Amino acid sequence: MKITLRELKLVCTFVADVGAAIALISLCFTLVPTQLVKSQVPEKGIFNAPPPPEDINAPGNRTAGGKRGCKTINKQFTASQEKNLTALVPVYQSPNAELVFGLTTISHPTFWFYVPYVTTASAEFVLQNEAGEIVYQSPVSLSGTPGVVSISLPSTAYSLETGDRYHWYFNIYCNPQQPPVFVDGWIKRVEPNTVLQNQLEKATLKQRAALYATYGIWYELVNASAELRRLDARRNDWANILQSVGLNNITSEPIVDCCN
Repeated sequence: MKITLRELKLVCTFVADVGAAIALISLCFTLVPTQLVKSQVPEKGIFNAPPPPEDINAPGNRTAGGKRGCKTINKQFTASQEKNLTALVPVYQSPNAELVFGLTTISHPTFWFYVPYVTTASAEFVLQNEAGEIVYQSPVSLSGTPGVVSISLPSTAYSLETGDRYHWYFNIYCNPQQPPVFVDGWIKRVEPNTVLQNQLEKATLKQRAALYATYGIWYELVNASAELRRLDARRNDWANILQSVGLNNITSEPIVDCCN
């Protein structure tokens, strides 16, 4: 006969025999932690944005301010309806600017952007350390198809150091006579604690996405959500995480092969 946890607790509360009560209470405290461990690996989660750093003096631009010669495919839309080059990163609003910032746990993360332009113009991805020194710079080959693209830091490139912050730029040069259309922001590498590391090692892809959301690890959350979308386009994980950081207008855009 199987006894539920609730029934066992009731027995512990009302049993009259002192010796039996002590034995049953001991059994109760043995079972409860097992139940809690299971519940700590969520099936889904809402992105829990970490507190933004207060000492970053260069805020960032999640959305490009103009097109500068870049052409979009949405000719039927008005200027106010057109979508701009956008970094898929959380943004923190301040009175005078916005901070574009997210966390990663790996040395060579993947960066995600929405490119609305029908162009194969030259582009580049640049990564700087906090001192403003370029630690990685690489040309990016655009496919000419509007959509969400990913740019991965190669394993042979500079490794992000744990605890350090880096300033990234994504520049598109549609008109050589003008400055680039660009977005920029910050990334920080953090070390996952032992509990999270153990959970990630045993978790399914769906559970890993939920863990990243719970712990505020943005860059790996986007990767996991994109993979879930690739495996099943009917899933809403991708749309949910973009909506959670105010990127509602990007949720239906396709993910296109590009840049790697």
